[in-house]
Amino acid sequence: MPVIFAALGGAIIWNIFTWYSGIPSSSTHSLVGAMIGAVWLSGGPENILWGWRAFTGAGHEMIGMVKIVIALLISPVIGFGAAFVLQKITKVLLINASSKINLTINRIQWIIISLLAYAHGANDSQKAAGLIVLALVSAGELQVSGSPLWVRMAVGFAIFTGTLIGGVPVMKTVGRKIYEVRPLHSLNSQLAAGGAILGATFSGAPVSTGHVIVGSVTGVGSADEYKMVKWRTGANIIVTWVVTIPASAIIAGLIYLFIRSFFPY
Repeated sequence: MPVIFAALGGAIIWNIFTWYSGIPSSSTHSLVGAMIGAVWLSGGPENILWGWRAFTGAGHEMIGMVKIVIALLISPVIGFGAAFVLQKITKVLLINASSKINLTINRIQWIIISLLAYAHGANDSQKAAGLIVLALVSAGELQVSGSPLWVRMAVGFAIFTGTLIGGVPVMKTVGRKIYEVRPLHSLNSQLAAGGAILGATFSGAPVSTGHVIVGSVTGVGSADEYKMVKWRTGANIIVTWVVTIPASAIIAGLIYLFIRSFFPY
């Protein structure tokens, strides 16, 4: 339980910092880093399932941290590539279309954004639900595998509430500070991101919704007017991505040391 508490604390503190700064960081990255920091200090690095031996072995099996890191690195690239191709294709198909087509695109977006929201919930909510189940099992309150209905409902409501009231700074960064997104760009980036996230979910890989969306927005911008893409903003976001895992690991480690110092067990 102290390990779980420290991991959650490290991830939450880092997420709040990046949210306040308007940087689309990854809750997945921060949670993974925080778990590493808490487990490392509680039991040593040998208790972390790195997965390197299985990956470099004959079967090249992806498990543990190897699977997580590969999925986190590849998913934004897939989002970028899919969005780039979609933008190129739709520009050719709609080359003679009038501005009235934007009304139709906006209506279609209600369907596509629902797909993206579903993909976000299907992937991101499982991480929080998994930690709650882990806490219940550790406390002896749950004996069965899988998450109870109330856990899934609570996690879904929390994600809904956080998206509703807490995402404005990040929304402005994604929608305006990477590339000036217009209706067609928005449609293609949402479709590409939703497909990439769903693919990762069905393969059991935890990915970052924020990373994939940033990749898809950059993809449509590069396909349309690459000189208008604000690459400096993208570079700042990438730096935050790189820093997230070690930063959240350090924070979680410090929280764990605090717990052990004042509440020994």
